[in-house]
Amino acid sequence: MSLCLSVVLLSLAVLPSCYGFRQPIYEEKYFEQYIDHFNFGSHGNKTFQQRYLYNDKYWAEGSGPIFFYTGNEGSINGFADNTGLMFENAPQFNALLIFAEHRYYGKSLPFGKSSFTKENIGLLTIEQALADYAVLIDHLKISLNASKCPVIAFGGSYGGMLSAYMRFKYSNVIQGAIAASAPIYLVSRSVPRDSFFWQDVTHDFQLANPKCPVAVQKAFIEVDKLVNQGETGLKQLTDIFHLCQPLQKDRVKHLLGWIRNSFTYLAMLDYPYPATFMGDLPANPVKVACGYILDTSDYLQGVANAAGLYYNGTHGTMKCFDIETEFIECADPTGCGVGPDSLAWDYQACTEFIMPAGSTNVTDMFPELPYTLQMREKYCIEKWNIVPRNSWVNVQFWGKDIQSASNIVFSNGSLDPWRRGGVSESVSESLVAVLVEGGAHHLDLRFSNPADPPSVTKARQLEVQNIQQWIKEFHKTLK
Repeated sequence: MSLCLSVVLLSLAVLPSCYGFRQPIYEEKYFEQYIDHFNFGSHGNKTFQQRYLYNDKYWAEGSGPIFFYTGNEGSINGFADNTGLMFENAPQFNALLIFAEHRYYGKSLPFGKSSFTKENIGLLTIEQALADYAVLIDHLKISLNASKCPVIAFGGSYGGMLSAYMRFKYSNVIQGAIAASAPIYLVSRSVPRDSFFWQDVTHDFQLANPKCPVAVQKAFIEVDKLVNQGETGLKQLTDIFHLCQPLQKDRVKHLLGWIRNSFTYLAMLDYPYPATFMGDLPANPVKVACGYILDTSDYLQGVANAAGLYYNGTHGTMKCFDIETEFIECADPTGCGVGPDSLAWDYQACTEFIMPAGSTNVTDMFPELPYTLQMREKYCIEKWNIVPRNSWVNVQFWGKDIQSASNIVFSNGSLDPWRRGGVSESVSESLVAVLVEGGAHHLDLRFSNPADPPSVTKARQLEVQNIQQWIKEFHKTLK
């Protein structure tokens, strides 16, 4: 059957007016996408509605490039609203902007409310998502008379991995990719899973104040002491952390995970200005959190206040914390988020991805919360009735043997705890690595800001130069 566009809805999402975008910046559209690209017998030509966002304000129809965001683990709106690099450069390139939503996330549910059953979730794979993007691009180029328009992929974190993978697998469709904070070496077993993540979260707090990690460790020692006091100590912990429900002894480990999860996101989102991406946080939230911890002689109360910063935000009004709904334990120890999207990411963390190991309290400031591959396998069998294939991504997506690829910029921030799982050194003249000193998780993708460090300005300039070169090379092939 022919794939076609369905109903078009005008999005009311706007970007901050300080960046000049006062009007709606994209339209919400839907594409009739195949449920299964690879098995003709499973679902035949059945389709689902894949959502994407569309902005043609600056596009030179039929000749301008297509900037294509490879959506990751969440609603596409949040990624569009925080990818200023595409919007700010659309005018000079006369580019069409497309933000494609990943299957099983946001509104792009192949089986509607039944998408997360064990029977239906098996079609949530990297391979299917990449095929979705390739088919959507092919349709857009035909329907918009854009066959002579080069396509540049953009993505951050998992989305950055997908942008790189698009260039690996569909280089006939994608002319180049900006892969920001993309830990492709970690998930492919090329980097030991116990070698960096929690250590680097700790390092971020140490950079903010060398006394901070030591104080955090002392606070966790106090937690152990209170737990050993029985009901009296648990009552104190309930009060100190302002928990909505009395803490039970069998949920202490969950409380520790809730704290660690908060500190993880504070490090990932350690931007030099206030931001609302994945949380309502102040500028330099790690420094703010360390201030909460060190500005009191009671380090445990300080850690409680710091943990609340992520969940309650800068202007939060929560009177108590529900650790059961705010943090969900899953196959990814760095956090799966909450809501339906967390189910999808939990499943992906059980199938194709290798995730960091647990914290040790030796190489990092967090309590010993182990997470071995055996623990992951046991969890995934019980939750999804599947056994992880730990070597598959290494085979399917090349591991560290990426030198035959081309036209990718890999950017990483020095403050990003995922940095050492990514490409930190240039592999060739067309596989370029750039380090953003003082930058957190894919800072370079965000809108420019007066508080940006000079390193991110240089990184964006490098990315733009590479995009210009890729487009120039593409047009040469048309002659």
